Amino acid sequence: MPTYSFAMNPFPGKGELTVLFAGSSQTEPQHQAGPQVLDYYLVHMVISGKGSFRSMGKDYELGKGDHFFIFPGELVSYISDRDDPWCYRWIACKGTHIVQLLSQLGISPYKPIVHTKQSRKTTALFYQVEQILREGHASCDIQAEGYLRLLLGEYAKQALVPVPRQTSISPQQQQMEQAILWLTLQYNKPISIEQMAYDLGYHRTYLSKIFKAYTGLAPMHYLLKLRMERAKLLLQEQLTIEQVASSVGFTDALYFSKQFKKWSGFSPSEYRLGKPISAYDCSR
Repeated sequence: MPTYSFAMNPFPGKGELTVLFAGSSQTEPQHQAGPQVLDYYLVHMVISGKGSFRSMGKDYELGKGDHFFIFPGELVSYISDRDDPWCYRWIACKGTHIVQLLSQLGISPYKPIVHTKQSRKTTALFYQVEQILREGHASCDIQAEGYLRLLLGEYAKQALVPVPRQTSISPQQQQMEQAILWLTLQYNKPISIEQMAYDLGYHRTYLSKIFKAYTGLAPMHYLLKLRMERAKLLLQEQLTIEQVASSVGFTDALYFSKQFKKWSGFSPSEYRLGKPISAYDCSR
């Protein structure tokens, strides 16, 4: 029998990691969410049953023990199985250090799936986050953050194989891979080179110089390329031009259309009606 529960954080902070809400649901057969673009991070844990998840143009068939991550600005949809609809729990969050935390775990828009053993501890952590928020006392924000950090620790312990250190990679290469990841996860926001340099801890001029030497493009040109390739994918979905523009970091749909035509040779409407060019991965 379908069920649904939801609890919201009444005192959300603005720190490194903040839980916004949590919940659980035993879905109906073929219950669908999306296509949609969110402005926060959302992780689901499949407790039982089956379903499919679509993100970045790729489909994933998921079942018990699978966790799927939704990243801000990415067009996603998910649907429960017709014969064995899934039951799942979810946690939504935001924060200044989520990019770094998930990156350390190897989780990204290109690798949004984690499989863990169906442990009581992992299930209990999802449950505890929802219960703490439901109680709604003054310390619930801090407690929920603590449980979420423990959950991330379980992902690191159960699901992810440590990557051997690559001694051949220079510090400069590591810096640039970090910068590329930062752009990949922030492209849907109105960001600047100054902000990127500040967040990554580099001088603006130094960062621009080594980024261009490494990628062949200035950071903001690379960002534009990233946005335009994402826009090509989104234009193949049932979204308005305004929604596509907003999803790739443009507040002005007209300006987005001009930039898209300059980049691709087609207006967004012309591209949508024509034969879409295959988008490629700019994240290296």
